[in-house]
Amino acid sequence: MASDSKKSRVEQQIDENLKRVYDDAMKDELPDRFLDLIAQLRAKEGAEKNDK
Repeated sequence: MASDSKKSRVEQQIDENLKRVYDDAMKDELPDRFLDLIAQLRAKEGAEKNDK
């Protein structure tokens, strides 16, 4: 039974750490290079839709 509670605490700690890393990543802004690439893709999609 002790190993179950230890595993439970370890899993809980892993979950908390993963959530913390995810939350930190979501707060970061996208690099300008990514924003430029997204804008280029949207422009290309818009041009393709207008050609149809």
